[in-house]
Amino acid sequence: MNGQNPMAADRTYIIAEIGTSHEGSLNRAAELVNAAASAGADCIKTQIVFADEIIHPATGEVDLPGGRIRLYDRFRELEQDFDFYLRLKELAEQAGLEFLASPFGLKSLEWLLKTGCNSIKIASPELNHFPLLKAAAATGKSIILSSGVSCLNDIEAALNVILRVPEASDENLILLHCITAYPAPEEEYNLKLLPVLCETFGIKTGVSDHSRDPLCVPAIATALGAVCIEKHITLDNRDSGLDDPIALEPDDFKKMVRKIRETEKSPDPLAGLRIEFGPERVAKILGDGIKKLTPSERDSYGRTNRSIHALFELPAGTALTAENTALLRTEKKLRPGIRPEFYDALLGRRLVRRVESGEGISFDDIETG
Repeated sequence: MNGQNPMAADRTYIIAEIGTSHEGSLNRAAELVNAAASAGADCIKTQIVFADEIIHPATGEVDLPGGRIRLYDRFRELEQDFDFYLRLKELAEQAGLEFLASPFGLKSLEWLLKTGCNSIKIASPELNHFPLLKAAAATGKSIILSSGVSCLNDIEAALNVILRVPEASDENLILLHCITAYPAPEEEYNLKLLPVLCETFGIKTGVSDHSRDPLCVPAIATALGAVCIEKHITLDNRDSGLDDPIALEPDDFKKMVRKIRETEKSPDPLAGLRIEFGPERVAKILGDGIKKLTPSERDSYGRTNRSIHALFELPAGTALTAENTALLRTEKKLRPGIRPEFYDALLGRRLVRRVESGEGISFDDIETG
């Protein structure tokens, strides 16, 4: 059996992220699960999608192989019923894999818990979705937390929120370093951060890798002590899933697993990788170990993570409530709002001017005093 508890694994834990590549088909999901198991993964991960938990309908459009479509509509297409996820978990376990999924809000977290999952994966855009972090921590389950498009203080804030919950423990946390770009340039990975983050926060670290190459980033991360590697898997890069173009096809995923296992056994893994990949390439991927936004992430900061948005048009004088606002990703064309840590304090405050449907709510929009 490939599957194991990521917190107790005695080797690098490998997550095959199938995301939404299943396209809503259990037959296709079974193919992906079997491909991941045959490649040597420990776990398959999917996403429990409710569009309303993620973005506003007015957020903008995205270009996909089938044409231009509202991003909200694309997320609506990805929604499945609960039985789909329950059956996907059964397929994973039948293949000897652990089942993992990313919730994007409290409803999807509730569904994930109903499957009987052992762990919870928090995606990078939800690093500052504090109500979700608190609810996940309160379950006492293991949490795997991605940290793309973030600064050091963002990671610190998320961990503080989680670890203030009595049921949470740093022993049940893995922090995944991540570059949230599709594809992510390998030279931006700055993998020297892995031991730095581990030492700074006192928790286990790993990598969620969106680079195209199947070997280099995962192998170097393993050499630096990554306890977990997450990588997208697809049956075919030409398929229509949101992440299919940058995912690994099964043969390449198998090559990645083999390289990770070889690296684990090497007495001097970095020396061997410098010979295999070239010292300059390895040096670029290692970076300087200083946490900062990368060039490919800078324009996304404040837009792919969460902020306070109006759910519909709010006239001047409206009191902010949990019914007329939400913590959403801004994404394409809307204005980012106030950061989530101020949400509870702002509820009940009144607007001094109209806020259009979907727009982020700024401090200038709200009464003072």
